[in-house]
Amino acid sequence: MNILFIVPAADIRRNWIYRLGGSFYGRSNSITGPLILGRILKDAGHKVKVYEELYQDVDMDVLENTDVVGIYTMTSNAIRAYELGDIIREKYKKPVVMGGMHASALPEEALKHADHVVVGEAEKVIVDVMEGNIKEDIIYAPPIENLDDVPFPDYSLLKTPCQAANIMTSRGCPFNCIFCTTSRMFYPYRYRSPDNVIEELKLYKSMGFKYVNFEDDNFTANKPRAKEILEKMIKEDLIFKETFYFGRTDMAKDKELLELLRDTNLNRVLIGIESLNQDSLDYINKKQKIEDIRMCGETLQKYNIKLIASIVLGLDYDTKQDIRDAVQFCKEINAYQLQPAILTPYPGTPIYEQFKNEGRILIDDWQYYDMMNVVFKPKNMSPWELQAEFFNAVDEFYSFKGALKMFKLFGFEAGMRRIGLCIASKIGCGIFKKTSNSDSDNIYSRLKKIS
Repeated sequence: MNILFIVPAADIRRNWIYRLGGSFYGRSNSITGPLILGRILKDAGHKVKVYEELYQDVDMDVLENTDVVGIYTMTSNAIRAYELGDIIREKYKKPVVMGGMHASALPEEALKHADHVVVGEAEKVIVDVMEGNIKEDIIYAPPIENLDDVPFPDYSLLKTPCQAANIMTSRGCPFNCIFCTTSRMFYPYRYRSPDNVIEELKLYKSMGFKYVNFEDDNFTANKPRAKEILEKMIKEDLIFKETFYFGRTDMAKDKELLELLRDTNLNRVLIGIESLNQDSLDYINKKQKIEDIRMCGETLQKYNIKLIASIVLGLDYDTKQDIRDAVQFCKEINAYQLQPAILTPYPGTPIYEQFKNEGRILIDDWQYYDMMNVVFKPKNMSPWELQAEFFNAVDEFYSFKGALKMFKLFGFEAGMRRIGLCIASKIGCGIFKKTSNSDSDNIYSRLKKIS
């Protein structure tokens, strides 16, 4: 069989401005799920191709010689996934299988646009689903008990640009923030053995990858295990030019861990600062203190680890001033990048249930559930004011003065990347102001009218 996997991208993420900003924010990569499932199907004797729409439009002519299509859904790409599902089934008469975060949370909705929906982790069922051996419309897949049994992603199947290899050394998260989808999709929290991780890194080194992303929700959650992986990377000379990962503020309390992270070039870390308001941190179940945030910001710079600071905008206990204080704090600690994320009530999370029960969800068009657009009614400001705070945060942080500081702190490449983000942010802010004042029916003008 000829099998095609598509990871869709919402309309807004396929335009040239977003792709330009994305090229400066990080390296092109690919979600590992379809590459792992593709590997399993390839080993079973099938021909597989994988496409990431985020970086390149899919040539629909490839569907002519395709037998079945798998579509990976996240909430922000669900509308595009449904559009593709309808086109593939109606125009090309090909069966469609959907899976991923959004389809797992709302399988009945996804089934309106697919022949089958897989809920959960698909490794154990994917061959039977694609070969038509499972007849149920909705298939509930069991979680993988031993992650070392999962084959490595096969990047030879990927037909769109990819500069960085993604590796997941664990699934889920030991924490349980109320807005997080990962801890619901991948439950319980499990992790791979260090030796298994090292074997995958050896593969990527042999393939010539210079960049690697550890896609675990929290790579440093199990510190002894993380240290063992890092020590083995040094021993096996598995050092890449730049390696990205997700962490928490508590990593800054472990000097040995910080030294290993520095020595292995794990030099870009995204940490959820979320808020400088302790009431907000307690509300989202972050299990983090303000002093942890300040200490982390100051410590990482000493080890030349670039901090991507993530803050959440629109929490019930935060005011506009709290948001502005968080942005200013990120500037003061010389954060390498800022990821201002508008609180988004993803289906399947406690925050979604809260807002739904309180009648606070304003927009149910999934393409806007991307942490850049306001889709709910905040408590301490209007929806329009919160949307404006998002663009104010981007405009305030990504200044040319800040870019010059990056040249001084982290070198030429970091400075140029920051300049690129600065230019992209100015373009985006300009479009926001123009479209919000237009008569067209766009999300910004709608938010302005609602407010």
